[in-house]
Amino acid sequence: MRAQPLTCAIGAVVPDVNLGAASRDPALIAEIRGLLLEHKVLFFRDQDITRAEHVAFARHFGELEDHPVAGSDPDHPGLVRIYKSPETPNDRYENSWHCDATWREKPPFGCVLRCVECPPVGGDTMWANMALAYAKLPERVKEQIAGLRARHSIEASFGGAMPIDKRLALKAQFPDAEHPVVRTHPETGEKILFVNAFTTHFTNFHTAANVRYGQDYTQGAAALLQYLINQAMIPEYQVRWRWRPNDVAMWDNRCTQHYAVMDYPPCDRKMERAGIVGEATY
Repeated sequence: MRAQPLTCAIGAVVPDVNLGAASRDPALIAEIRGLLLEHKVLFFRDQDITRAEHVAFARHFGELEDHPVAGSDPDHPGLVRIYKSPETPNDRYENSWHCDATWREKPPFGCVLRCVECPPVGGDTMWANMALAYAKLPERVKEQIAGLRARHSIEASFGGAMPIDKRLALKAQFPDAEHPVVRTHPETGEKILFVNAFTTHFTNFHTAANVRYGQDYTQGAAALLQYLINQAMIPEYQVRWRWRPNDVAMWDNRCTQHYAVMDYPPCDRKMERAGIVGEATY
């Protein structure tokens, strides 16, 4: 198996592989896992596979998880349907830099996303290498954030447009999770900058080392958090993929962020995603 890198930072195309066949071949799965750890996002063209094969392939990497807001295929639990149409112009949760479901105590390992239908122009997805983003931070910033932890919220993101009773019920089901600002990748040992659009605030910034007077807490922490979140926007850390029907992207959610570009209304864009259960951060 060979991979063709798309940028110097992240992403590779894997040609001549059928994921339906791979779902029945543990040796191929092992090779794909190795390439995923190396390139962080893999792309496969011309994957005319069934939903059952999609799910079977993803399950080799872990159990699948449903999403509390996006709907799953009733016959294939864990296969989330991300269907956008002209009738849903305000459904814009994807067009921000984010790492999937960091509002969970155990954020996903990764995702396998298949394009069912895409616009003739537009609708690309971008990914950013957050290990590289951390590595390129100034040393003084690395020292400042070394022990910081932060909250991640579904209430403040998916829940924001809900009536208050539904929003509070969502938060009760998924209380804010706390993660280290710099997590360690459990397989590669890389340090990862782990804040994104779901991150609301630091939980342990208010110390004598950081705060002189009360107002410093709000201004200093907010400015630092926004600076860190903005690192995903640097083009040198990114790859951009133009979709065709039956394309599949697989990414390591532990060390990447992604952004679905919302530049295609009034067209349809239909994607199906298998999210893979992850592990606790550390």
